[in-house]
Amino acid sequence: MIEILAFLVMIASLSLLILVHEAGHYFAARWCGLLVEEFGFGYPPRIFGKKIGDTIISLNWLPFGGFVRIFGYSNLHEEQELKDQGRSFSNLGVFKRIFIVIAGVLMNFLFGWILLSIVFMVGIPQSLLITNVTEGGIADSIGIEIGDQIMKIKSVNELVNYINENKGKEISLEIKRGDEDFIKTLIPRINVPDNEGNLGINLVETGHPKQNFMSAVISAFIASLSVLWNIFLGFIELIVGAFTDWSVFGKFVGPVGIVNVAVETTKLGVIPFIQFLSFISLNLVILNLLPIPALDGGKFMFLIIEKIKGSPVSQKFEMITSAFGFLFLISLLLIITIKDILMLF
Repeated sequence: MIEILAFLVMIASLSLLILVHEAGHYFAARWCGLLVEEFGFGYPPRIFGKKIGDTIISLNWLPFGGFVRIFGYSNLHEEQELKDQGRSFSNLGVFKRIFIVIAGVLMNFLFGWILLSIVFMVGIPQSLLITNVTEGGIADSIGIEIGDQIMKIKSVNELVNYINENKGKEISLEIKRGDEDFIKTLIPRINVPDNEGNLGINLVETGHPKQNFMSAVISAFIASLSVLWNIFLGFIELIVGAFTDWSVFGKFVGPVGIVNVAVETTKLGVIPFIQFLSFISLNLVILNLLPIPALDGGKFMFLIIEKIKGSPVSQKFEMITSAFGFLFLISLLLIITIKDILMLF
């Protein structure tokens, strides 16, 4: 029952991130005076729709994410009444169209930033996450595992000092493994060989101290920019690896992997899950900005080309390149998804 509930929470949360993205396009289009034909919750076929003003608000059968249909965006409205031509995306200046195109990723960045600000304001208990356990080392011999957290010790230096002060003496470490908390006792070595840790573990510092509002907002903004940069480097590595080194796919997860991680994260509590959603929202920023046709970044690229050459890219060329871009994305997604599924068994 808990697994099912966690799965439903994850689906609803990821759908929210997509709706936030689409809301960015919607509000930017309305601000520019365009006709927004439909704002859909979920994907067709439609269950029902209600027209509010000029926009149909629809509820659809596929309950994941949503979409916005802006008049003139796809250039398929030649028969629309002339009275609406002034409210067409295609009749806007280039810079206003660019604003509408990137408004979705701006909303995802803002949403990720807000979520991280909440995390920093509430705080997460600081701990040391064990990322590797050396076979035959002290930690391995007492049953410490990768993914365990050492609680009540906030930094690697604090742990090192604690161990150095108690070499040859029995010490206790409070360990958290999922929902379980327990104590492990051990005796640090007096003589440690060069280039070896005393306990035989690798660690990273996790958690955040509680901050006031302004400090949290500033820290979250800086952290969001740092996350974006690391995500960008990761996507570049993935795209290059698709043509040069397929082993790079082992470092990435697709929808199946994200679902699995999200379900596990919900079990850690509300704040860790909010932090996870902020990272996914920031991932959507970089993903949608990639200059690949079929993504916002592809549309942005065509608009920049239009501005440089003084005339729009031909619709036929845009459709063909978008089709190839979509095929490339689906191929990457399929490879990563197969890898994620195999990892489950």
